[in-house]
Amino acid sequence: MSFTFQIITYGCKVNQYESQSVREYWQSLGGKEVLGKDEIPDLVLLASCAVTAQGVADARQMVRKIGRDMPAAKVIVTGCAVSAEPQDFGFDNVIACISQTAKWNLLHYHPFELPRNFAEKNTEYPDFRITDFARSRPVLKIQDGCSHFCSYCIIPYTRGKARSRSVKESLAELRRLLDAGFREIMISGINLRQFGSEGMNFWGFMQAVEKEFGAEWKGRARLRLSSLEPAQLNDEGLETLAQSSLLCPHLHLSLQSGSPAVLQRMGREHYSPDYMAEQIGKIKSFWKTFAFGADILMGFPGETDREVQETLDMVEALPFTYAHVFPFSVRRGTKAEFLPGQLDKQTKQEHARKVRAKVEEKKKKFLHAMLEQKNMQLSLDLGTDQGWNEYYVACRLADVPEASEILHSHELISVRPLGLEDDVLLAEPVNK
Repeated sequence: MSFTFQIITYGCKVNQYESQSVREYWQSLGGKEVLGKDEIPDLVLLASCAVTAQGVADARQMVRKIGRDMPAAKVIVTGCAVSAEPQDFGFDNVIACISQTAKWNLLHYHPFELPRNFAEKNTEYPDFRITDFARSRPVLKIQDGCSHFCSYCIIPYTRGKARSRSVKESLAELRRLLDAGFREIMISGINLRQFGSEGMNFWGFMQAVEKEFGAEWKGRARLRLSSLEPAQLNDEGLETLAQSSLLCPHLHLSLQSGSPAVLQRMGREHYSPDYMAEQIGKIKSFWKTFAFGADILMGFPGETDREVQETLDMVEALPFTYAHVFPFSVRRGTKAEFLPGQLDKQTKQEHARKVRAKVEEKKKKFLHAMLEQKNMQLSLDLGTDQGWNEYYVACRLADVPEASEILHSHELISVRPLGLEDDVLLAEPVNK
């Protein structure tokens, strides 16, 4: 039975990976993905996110919009928002609401023949796998779930406990993606600190990747790490980063706050800002230039002006090149929902604004420093003249004809910087 479909994905890189896995399965059933707006699909898969209340609202509003714009299309809603707020998706056009821990069922049934009840997988690794990717830079998912239960976070409740993919399967998929022609791949999970498979922690896995692929792919392909837990940046982690021939010089940490007291209220006392500053300072010994970003959560219950200043001081002290700064959003059922000292919306937004402004200053300096780089490698969005360099800076090729072969290849392109235009680095191929 042939059918047409669209996939709309919100949230994290792991969600993108899982959507790709469903895409490949539906295509194997004869499904055809409709990418443009001229054709109405038979079915829309909406993969939702619940990290913030706005994420749930966005998914709910999209279901309504589909009902208005494409009344004949049926909708399957899945993901963390369904797990967190299942009552929000009872619309007439929705034929199934599938929780995050039941999403794997989409790989085993025709979408129009789904069962009434879905089996959950809360303790074993869900069987998602990919051979291709809808974007130029694939995600390799090696871990799911989280067992830490930070006081503000809904994800342990929606994705279940931490579990890991086998090292053998992960390495095999990385090989498939490289053989398929991809040259930048992101290694991702919900909490990579809790990766554990075949006797290896996450850094052991990365050492296995280097052993398997380093000699063959050095200079030809690169890997990028998704968000890491700050406590992972221990001496073993630094040694692994230093010895890797494939990793981009780029770290993104789930820092959340620069205030020890706020971290304690968040349930994140397993690292301190001072320790992080010490460890990050060591990176310069092997990465002379590197991108450094973080997730920062402002306006947490009870956050004082002094605690805001502690986070501002952290941003000033660390070599930030960007950051994702969010105002705190109450998630129903988490410990933070009941903490005293809940701040009003305006105060939370003001705390976040101050940190964003400080990060923006550092980002501008880093972008101008990029102009001093003699050579960089660019990964393009296929078919366009735009992409990203190894330092996670948005780039655009200047004066390259649309018919140029380099715009239609996943290969890494050696470029040199020419200038800046609205925070985008203009570059030209070295061998133009």
